[in-house]
Amino acid sequence: MEIEKLKELVTEALDDVKGQDIEVIDVRDTTTITDYMVIASGTSSRQVRALAQNVVEESKKNGVMPIGTEGEEKAEWVLVDLGDIIVHVMQVATREFYQLEKLWSQTEDQDRQE
Repeated sequence: MEIEKLKELVTEALDDVKGQDIEVIDVRDTTTITDYMVIASGTSSRQVRALAQNVVEESKKNGVMPIGTEGEEKAEWVLVDLGDIIVHVMQVATREFYQLEKLWSQTEDQDRQE
């Protein structure tokens, strides 16, 4: 599946289950592990789990098999690896603590300065 369509599929899957503060970060110039990171918040472990499950289900329906998922048990932070896109679904407090957006934007800024 084309990367732009996959990004749209992921963000729609998160939006369908009321994911909050969905953000897409382009990390192509920063890392070789993936092209994009999508980060979204859920208000509870149940919602975080449901958000991640919906991403997995929708990607499978569209012929994209996830490489793996992690964190479903506690569901404070669930990661869905789709290869070109890694999806991070977090509870609000967990997202505020780890601040992935800030971490990756600092990395991008450092790359530009070099």
